Amino acid sequence: MAVLEIAHLDVIPAQTAAFEAAFAQAQAIIAGMPGYLGHELQQCVERPAHYALLVRWDSLEAHTVGFRASAQYQQWKALLHHFYHPFPTVEHYQPVNLQRAE
Repeated sequence: MAVLEIAHLDVIPAQTAAFEAAFAQAQAIIAGMPGYLGHELQQCVERPAHYALLVRWDSLEAHTVGFRASAQYQQWKALLHHFYHPFPTVEHYQPVNLQRAE
């Protein structure tokens, strides 16, 4: 079942421009991974150094095993992880079937 990864990214405030430039490069890494379905990066209006990364995967394992255990993840980490304080919270979500009772 497809899942949505939501990562809450608190970037060091003085480094948001550098983070965005690095993310522009890093997004090609994640986009090339097996099981990747799409992503978007959102910046918080009230707290400009806070971002939400939403990534759609075809399965939980595509992210937690396939991506995180890959050499590409090491590249991703090198490009981005030094911008975060504290380290991001990452959770995975799946659709809720909300059928109307007739």
